[in-house]
Amino acid sequence: MTLCRRSFLCLATCFAALPAALRQSSAQNYPTRPVRLILGYGPGNAPDIVARLIGQWLSERLGQPVFIDNRPGAGSNIGTEAVVRAPPDGYTLLYVTTANAINATLYQQLHYDFIRDIAAVAGVIRVPNLVTVNPKLNVSSIPQLIAYAKANPGKLNFGAANGGTVQLSGELFKMMTGVNIVHVPYRNQAQAATDLIAGQLQVSFDVMPTTIQYVRSGQLRALAVTTSVRSQVLPDVPTVSEFVTSYEASSWHGIGAPKDTAGEIIQRLNKEVGAALGDPAMNEHLAALGGVPMPMSPIEFGKLIADETAKWAEVIKIADAKID
Repeated sequence: MTLCRRSFLCLATCFAALPAALRQSSAQNYPTRPVRLILGYGPGNAPDIVARLIGQWLSERLGQPVFIDNRPGAGSNIGTEAVVRAPPDGYTLLYVTTANAINATLYQQLHYDFIRDIAAVAGVIRVPNLVTVNPKLNVSSIPQLIAYAKANPGKLNFGAANGGTVQLSGELFKMMTGVNIVHVPYRNQAQAATDLIAGQLQVSFDVMPTTIQYVRSGQLRALAVTTSVRSQVLPDVPTVSEFVTSYEASSWHGIGAPKDTAGEIIQRLNKEVGAALGDPAMNEHLAALGGVPMPMSPIEFGKLIADETAKWAEVIKIADAKID
């Protein structure tokens, strides 16, 4: 029997709408199986620790295991590309860090566009860097550091991995103050801290979890935190911006998903991450790492990523930062 044209068009419309209906149903029932949260770093560092805290929380709230899938390599690009190529079904997520904003400029031949290909889901934590000096250096404040560096151009060194947040925090400081402090490349940030304590380096812009133990033991002297507000962990230590207007540099973490992930899934995940960041016990864990919760809507987190990508692109170009 031959279908009339009207019936054919009706059936075609129904079939065309079927995938969307199935996606909507799947999103409403999400999740029905385990979720992978891919992290572009190995286990044991600060992003891994926080990712596991959030993963455990989400497992309990979503009723399905959320396991951390460590994919280290290429400055976190290997893990990021795995998520970019994953189905947008909410079962493969990305643990986003500041490196993702930096890599957009630092790497010239990425196979993806982070802002285009990853949907922002939720902010998690912001961690300040800490400006420290070897105690043998006769410097006790940011103004003294600037004055010393200007009086002794090229004589102060700081160690950091090429193109990472530690180097770029130092490069931003140099740009905004006009000082000449020399960047010494390191593959291992722990070794840079060791050399700073030994006096082979004089200054550091390292992340707080790496250096706070040395400040507390008196092996390093803290001059300032790099966030726009003081840290609750070191409330007596000023911010760089109290002396250098508008200076801000920090490490931040969040969660992303492949583009075209259903809005219902993104909102569900955002809601549960927000609940985690409002939990006192979670806040204690984050504070132990020197960080503060960074609850954000998907739109707000997406704006942060775009703003940070533009900010660090300028620093990278001016500093001519390069990777090995």
